[in-house]
Amino acid sequence: MPFRIRRVDYFYATVPGQPGAACELLRQLAGLGINLLAFCAVPMGPMRTQLTLFPHDRAAMANAARNAGLAIDGPHPAILVQGDDELGALAGVHQRLDDADVAVFAAEGVADGQGSFGYVVYVRPQDIDKAVEALAATG
Repeated sequence: MPFRIRRVDYFYATVPGQPGAACELLRQLAGLGINLLAFCAVPMGPMRTQLTLFPHDRAAMANAARNAGLAIDGPHPAILVQGDDELGALAGVHQRLDDADVAVFAAEGVADGQGSFGYVVYVRPQDIDKAVEALAATG
C-alpha cells in the first residue's frame, strides 16, 4: 500500500496543567493565522502540560510566536504518514523503518473513520532522510 509521506516540523510549548490553558494557546495561534496539521498534549507532572504543535508553515509559526512573545521550542523534524486505513497499516510503516534500521522513538496516529489514517512518526534527526526514503519506497 502506498503511503503519502510528508516531512513536518514541530514545536513544543509548555502550559499550566489546568483547564483552558491549551485552549487559550490554540486560540491564540489561530488568531495569529497559524494552521496546524497535528497537535498533541501530554501531561508533564501534575502542574504542566507539554503541547506539540505541527504547523502547516514552520516559518510563519516561528515568526508569529516570536512576535507574540510565545515561548516555544523548535522546530524539530518529524514525518507525517497518511494512507488508507487497513488492518496492519501501521505495522507496514514500522516494518519499512525497521528494514531501513531506523528507530522510532515516538509516534501518534488516528484513523479518520472514513477509511484513512494519519500517523506522526518521530525519529532521530540524523535518521530523517533515511526514514523518508524508506517510507517513500514502493517496494
